[in-house]
Amino acid sequence: MKKEWQLIGLMSGTSLDGLDIAHVKFDVNQEKYSFDLLHCKTSSFPEKLLEKLTRGIHLNPIELLSLDKELGKFMAEEILLFVSEFKIDKSKIDAIASHGHTIHHQPKLGFTQQIGCGETLAFNTGISVINDFRTKDVVAGGQGAPLVPIGDHFLFGDRADAFLNIGGFCNISFHQNGKTKAFDICPGNLPLNRLAQKFGKIYDKGGEIAKRGKVNDSLLSQMNNLEFYQMTAPKSLGVEWLNEVFYQLNHNEISAEDLMRTSVEHIAFQVSKVLKTNNLKSIFITGGGAKNHFLIQRIEELFGGKVIIPESNITDFKEALIFAFLGLRFLEGKFNCLADVTGATKNVVGGILHVNP
Repeated sequence: MKKEWQLIGLMSGTSLDGLDIAHVKFDVNQEKYSFDLLHCKTSSFPEKLLEKLTRGIHLNPIELLSLDKELGKFMAEEILLFVSEFKIDKSKIDAIASHGHTIHHQPKLGFTQQIGCGETLAFNTGISVINDFRTKDVVAGGQGAPLVPIGDHFLFGDRADAFLNIGGFCNISFHQNGKTKAFDICPGNLPLNRLAQKFGKIYDKGGEIAKRGKVNDSLLSQMNNLEFYQMTAPKSLGVEWLNEVFYQLNHNEISAEDLMRTSVEHIAFQVSKVLKTNNLKSIFITGGGAKNHFLIQRIEELFGGKVIIPESNITDFKEALIFAFLGLRFLEGKFNCLADVTGATKNVVGGILHVNP
């Protein structure tokens, strides 16, 4: 078995803040992995593509199939620019590992869908592609999420008790009684970014808008008493839940600033509740939300434990890095989806290989 691998990881999160690209070199010694994040970059989506992705859940089948190919071609173009910019030798890249962009996630109904055509990506880059990492886990009875915890364990396990990513949603992973636990906690950047648009901004930089608002106790109580928070793990959230449940809460007479402030308080409360309930003493936070200083401040204050914000490349690109790692595990023929985490009947090797043509 090879000892050294190079992969490119791609991540397009539900918050639609761009395509994260990470070029990673892995050194493997049996079940021990070390890595070097060689190059990384975020590519913004063109305006027309972004608009289609935003409406993805509402597209008809023909439109969605077309978007799948369009996104695959965009990803390929960005990979070729990335390879050229950083003077990467394509022949040394073992595979591209692509999360794709989630459109539908309904594990209870037995399906999950991430678009970004793997065949289009492989053909146009000349590099083999692994994608569709979630489907096999769903078929095995799992949630198909979260997938990042296996990377947290193997690549960052000695840095904190728990790992929190604040992307479109907040998800956590930690080790307890010899098992890995991981699940979605609550919304993250998606509702905050939606509110920021009322102020003509893409996101609330540093949490400055939220900081000006006041907590609405009635709405906060409604948020914290949603049925999802009474459920035990494994559990996961999707955009459908936001549209059908979270956004339906009554807040017609609350100002946008107070809505933002209340949403931040809700996120900080739910995160700190999970940390304290599980007796966790330190938390390693990554994702776009790690740069929301006001949100991090509220988590620190409510949690009371140690909050670790890593170096910026890890903060921004950890998920793309870990999808490269999931691709590596696929190539090794080793499981990359944890049944303890997803609720599947067994650990599986998730992914589909599209061979370099």
